[in-house]
Amino acid sequence: MSAPTKPKVSEREARQVAEAAREQDWRKPSFAKELFLGRFRLDLIHPHPLPSTEDAQRGEEFLAKLRDFCETKVDGAQIERDAQIPDAVIDGLKELGALGMKIDTKYGGLGLTQVYYNKALALAGSANPAIGALLSAHQSIGVPQPLKLFGTQEQKDTFLPRLARTDISAFLLTEPDVGSDPARLATTAVPDGDDYILDGVKLWTTNGVVADLLVVMARVPKSEGHKGGITAFVVESSSPGITVENRNAFMGLRGLENGVTRFHQVRVPAANRIGPEGSGLKIALTTLNTGRLSLPAMCAGAGKWCLKIAREWTSVREQWGKPVAHHEAVGSKISFIAATTFALEAVLDLSSQMADENRNDIRMEAALAKLYGSEMAWLMADELVQIRGGRGFETADSLAARGERAVPAEQLLRDMRINRIFEGSTEIMHLLIAREAVDAHLAVAGDIIDPDKSLGDKARAGAHATAFYARWLPKLVAGPGQLPRSYAEFHPRGHADLSTHLRYVERAARRLARSTFYAMSRWQGRMETKQGFLGRIVDIGAELFAMSAACVRAELLRSTDDHGREAYQLADAFCRQSRIRVEELFGRLWNNTDDLDRTVVKGVMAGTYTWLEEGVIDASGDGPWIADATPGPSQRENVHRPIR
Repeated sequence: MSAPTKPKVSEREARQVAEAAREQDWRKPSFAKELFLGRFRLDLIHPHPLPSTEDAQRGEEFLAKLRDFCETKVDGAQIERDAQIPDAVIDGLKELGALGMKIDTKYGGLGLTQVYYNKALALAGSANPAIGALLSAHQSIGVPQPLKLFGTQEQKDTFLPRLARTDISAFLLTEPDVGSDPARLATTAVPDGDDYILDGVKLWTTNGVVADLLVVMARVPKSEGHKGGITAFVVESSSPGITVENRNAFMGLRGLENGVTRFHQVRVPAANRIGPEGSGLKIALTTLNTGRLSLPAMCAGAGKWCLKIAREWTSVREQWGKPVAHHEAVGSKISFIAATTFALEAVLDLSSQMADENRNDIRMEAALAKLYGSEMAWLMADELVQIRGGRGFETADSLAARGERAVPAEQLLRDMRINRIFEGSTEIMHLLIAREAVDAHLAVAGDIIDPDKSLGDKARAGAHATAFYARWLPKLVAGPGQLPRSYAEFHPRGHADLSTHLRYVERAARRLARSTFYAMSRWQGRMETKQGFLGRIVDIGAELFAMSAACVRAELLRSTDDHGREAYQLADAFCRQSRIRVEELFGRLWNNTDDLDRTVVKGVMAGTYTWLEEGVIDASGDGPWIADATPGPSQRENVHRPIR
């Protein structure tokens, strides 16, 4: 059999593949979607939804067991030194049932809610982030979630009991030459009787080195009786023809079992196909709707640890006659960490509880939580290193060797960095969320700017758009945010005034919608190329969502008499900090260097500035920029290491 060639895909074709994989309909309300349309639907998130008593009790009982296990059986420093989670730790997690946190009890899982699953990830990730990544990759994007959403009953009966207790899973989509553009996927699954034959190479397979079961995305050729397209399969990692060719090493997450996996003539039963042919990307994106919440869970956990270390360290470190916490330059960093941690947990818990209730469509909320959590956690980790000074740059082992507390601040910074890339980079998240944010506009006016549409189609779209905007635009002029007594329940006696922040969110949401409409009118079909503008639009929406969540959480804690006064203080501080960032982003919508940047980039790529690169030595090694991924038998040792 000749080696399949890499798909040649144009920009337009790539966009069409991504668009086809999107969930097209909005069957349920979405707070974030409404926010981008200029409608502040506080009723969708307030009063704050809560888990049932039974769910909370089951979740708290497991968290207590997990905490005891992490405190007594997990040595995070050892994992960092050895660059590997000990088999005994993974076996212990299996015995606890941690592999089955999100799997229904009828299959042997714990049946935890999204809320408590995320709390567990934050807890485990604080012991060592590689453990959080192991559990998250297994359950959030690995085999269990796609089967839960799209699997047949036979598939669930066959695989879920294994996944709940013994088998580790991994998700294999990325390839050496395929990242965020899945249209170029080269791994193939060729039908052969009642089987498919897999050939190809997958890169950055988190858990792939130790996995027992894999979700593999492969391209099925179109043929008689086969629709073809990118398709999802459950694959036994012990199948003949599978080779884990490398265990990858990274700047952080040193215990991560991430590798390169080659498939050569791997036979997979058709019964292991998840969903119909061609539905693989839709399955992947739908899985990520809630799967993305695992990353902000660990980011919120990191914020909590940053706050603890910052508080303890700055209370004992004295300079110029007083603890450094009382110097404003340091104190502002502590305030940022405290307020942002409160907001991240608010965003996480609100999104997770909405996912559990299933009353709202949370695809945008989950994406915003991932984007915002990863960006803000990185900033908090960086600020902690700065607060610690030279000790923040020093490793925990070195600190311990000279007699000081082994605080792994530099490790946290390294571990947090990947979150801005994992499961959708910040840049891709900006585009993904922006696409959803303008969905209503494209639904009514998309044909006007589509070059493939006829004049008749454009005329009909124009009439439709005129009717839509005649109803929508007047609503962006005024709203409750301009009434001084709006949201008065968020200004209880003796507490900070959060109502003023909610009024700001309402006004800013309308301003955001007006800005988006103006940009679409101005750039029309070129809007998709204005990635800087779209990124700022999304970042404004993320801040507004976080402000809303923080206020709603503070009111929940006040109403339940659970640190309500302090929660209002933190929400107030966060909202004031956030509003400064929002105003800066609004200013940068129209006052920026985007056009000049494009000119400079053209010059860089044309070699105009190569003189600027002179005077240094390139310490890079030899080799191609992208490894060869030609299908064929493996020439390397199999480093697959199943844990049994």
